Amino acid sequence: MALIETVPNISEGRRKDVIDAIVEAVRRSGPVRLLDLSSDPDHNRSVVTLAGEPEAVRSALEALVAASVERIDLRRHTGHHPRMGAVDVIPLVPIRDVGMEECVRLARSLGETIAARHGMPVYLYEEAATADHRRDLAAIRKGEFEGFAAKVRDPLWKPDFGPARVHPTAGCVAIGAREFLIAFNINLTTADLEVARKVAKAVRHSSGGLRYVKAMGVMLEERRQAQVSMNLTDFRKTPLHRVVEMVRSEAARWGVGIAGAEIVGLVPEDALVQAAEFYLRLEGFDAGRVLERRLAAAEALTASVAPAPGAAARRGAGARGRGQGRRRVVPGTADGRGRDQGPRRSG
Repeated sequence: MALIETVPNISEGRRKDVIDAIVEAVRRSGPVRLLDLSSDPDHNRSVVTLAGEPEAVRSALEALVAASVERIDLRRHTGHHPRMGAVDVIPLVPIRDVGMEECVRLARSLGETIAARHGMPVYLYEEAATADHRRDLAAIRKGEFEGFAAKVRDPLWKPDFGPARVHPTAGCVAIGAREFLIAFNINLTTADLEVARKVAKAVRHSSGGLRYVKAMGVMLEERRQAQVSMNLTDFRKTPLHRVVEMVRSEAARWGVGIAGAEIVGLVPEDALVQAAEFYLRLEGFDAGRVLERRLAAAEALTASVAPAPGAAARRGAGARGRGQGRRRVVPGTADGRGRDQGPRRSG
């Protein structure tokens, strides 16, 4: 079965009734799996993780966009996370029995539908981008909702679909196809936002830091704590522990430490195994030695060799019919003719 993951980000993280209504619209859309929901009041943003077959994912996203456009007004929206739309971004990630090409086709088809249905500009990014300067989501989103009225008129930023004018309440949306991304935040032991911004600048790739890392400094108002908010776009090449250690080193330059960290949404098991291997100093460790993985492998093997329902009974009946009146023999016994094989005993 083809399986796609999608992680739409909506610009609402405070009003539970609105978030619940949007999620309920997704549930009613069809057979899609709601894997996770993370809401952040400081960012005023929610991240919804869904998975399903391509058409089920498409229906769920159409329902999510419609419910969000109806309920979110960006003219009244405030929060620390950059945003340009009520539904800010919709990434499509190939998971199983589906290629990146199909995710690209789905992104473009979905974008065309959303633009026509809601009269809003749609931009394609990452693997679905129609030009190199549009691959990076941050470049598209620069200027945010408030600055897009002017930006959208620039021929360089003409929408891929929809009108060259911003939807008055829902703004714009970016839709793309990409590999798995980890949303990873590190909270610092300071309320100084400027320190978080300096650390973020040192860590992110666009400023000369780690490859496959995007970072920015934000303030968690309720906790009075500065945060380095990051996206890791290839955790195999730039793993979590490397990011943590660089943040730790850069923060120490300002007399600041790490208070804690959080993962927003879901994370691949391999990313956590990498971190455990590093911090526990494991030598020659094989991830196949993780208990749950070994059990899953054993269960998969058992399922692959299990007889079809009723097969054992059919075989038994056939054997009884063919072997009536015969003894079951074991070759090589002392009398040369074999012997009846009784039950084996252990110990």
